[in-house]
Amino acid sequence: MEPRGAPNRYLLLAVVLAGVFMAVIDGVVVAIALPTITGQFGVDLDTTQWVITAYLLTMTVLLLPAGRISEYIGRTPLFIGGLLLFTLASGACGLAPTLPYLIAARMVQAVGGAMVFSISNALIFDAFPLAERGRALGYLGSTVAIASIAAPVLGGFLVEAFGWKSIFFINLPIGAVVMAGALRILPRAHTRPEQFRLDLPGAVTLGIGLAGLMLFLGRLADNPSLDPLGAVYGLVALTATAVFVLVERGRKDPLVDLGLLAEPLYVLPVGAMVLFFVASFMLNLVGPFYFERVMDLSPATVGLVFLVLPGMMAVTAPVAGWLYDRSRFPYLAAVGMALVAIGYAAAGLAAPAGLLTPILAAFVVMGFGSALFQAPNNTDQMSSVPRRWLGLASAVTAAGRNLGMSLGVSIGSILLNALLIAGGHPGPVLEAEPALIAHVIGLIILVGAGLAAVSAALSALRGRQASRTAHP
Repeated sequence: MEPRGAPNRYLLLAVVLAGVFMAVIDGVVVAIALPTITGQFGVDLDTTQWVITAYLLTMTVLLLPAGRISEYIGRTPLFIGGLLLFTLASGACGLAPTLPYLIAARMVQAVGGAMVFSISNALIFDAFPLAERGRALGYLGSTVAIASIAAPVLGGFLVEAFGWKSIFFINLPIGAVVMAGALRILPRAHTRPEQFRLDLPGAVTLGIGLAGLMLFLGRLADNPSLDPLGAVYGLVALTATAVFVLVERGRKDPLVDLGLLAEPLYVLPVGAMVLFFVASFMLNLVGPFYFERVMDLSPATVGLVFLVLPGMMAVTAPVAGWLYDRSRFPYLAAVGMALVAIGYAAAGLAAPAGLLTPILAAFVVMGFGSALFQAPNNTDQMSSVPRRWLGLASAVTAAGRNLGMSLGVSIGSILLNALLIAGGHPGPVLEAEPALIAHVIGLIILVGAGLAAVSAALSALRGRQASRTAHP
């Protein structure tokens, strides 16, 4: 008999979503403050970008180990400990007297963020009955997307009104409130395994592989023609990834049970999700350049334009989750991503002509499609694995989501730089002719359309396999 779910499950959902919102938004909001931070510490952008990169990289590396640790200490202690660490580190970031201190505090902040983020899916999945999971996990996916898109708006307001330190200090009261709610609401029951060993070789090789990948892409973004150091980073990433797979195959207690990655009903929606976030963060990166340089809009107006997407998602996500809970239509995620692909294609084609109205209409379609995609995709991932893999699946999903965000920024930077050079402008982006910027960004958005189309195809394939499983 299907359990009814936790009686306070919607309060639990609010607590988890608030923690996730804080962790996600702090990975993005700092970009707005980066010019101010660069000026205050008197260094160049190549150095200050580590305030962002160190946070995203540290969180991505630690998501899987955090998920495994939760199996031993329990999800609630890990979540509350992560909130406490994240909140204290936020204060340390705001008090940072030097740039190295700030970067170190950001890395500690990311450790707390990984602890919160890694088990968010599992906490929600466990608290809700089958008939409500689509809606609840749809809220989670929408929260991540809304936080990533709304971060520039919030960051711009805080930096302009109160200075760059305010983007960290605001986490102190919010973190305290969320922690109080978590202590009161989150479940305490936990069955501890008799034996637990953390797979340190797996964690180390995975960390080296991800670090090598991020450094390789960062080097490529600075110089599209691959240099020897970039080639070394790429080789390190490939070698470490290969060693990680070999290590995991030979261990009895692996960091990642490769059996999970052999389950197509789980892997396909994860792949679709990663591509969705790659495309989203490519748009987040290049969109402001387009609207400010080509459309001549103010930063505040650009923020309002970018609120169209999360606004549409916020309105339609509950409806999409309810629809999936009621219908269990296996192709709903594919329909949503097809709409996203159409929206990207329309925006990419309208960009060179500088047509604001069609672009805004495309954003509405993309927001609606994203909401249709998120709820079934998140539900499909977590419902495809045995209960013993829930913590691991939640961590893998969070790592994939975070990796998609990082890849979107890196790939967007690489394409922007390479296409501008191909168009005859090797200098700074803002010094390029508006017509060239419009053409280049239109092409990048069309690449996003292609990624969304592949994501839709993966979602459709998952729907087909689910139908075959249900009706052999």
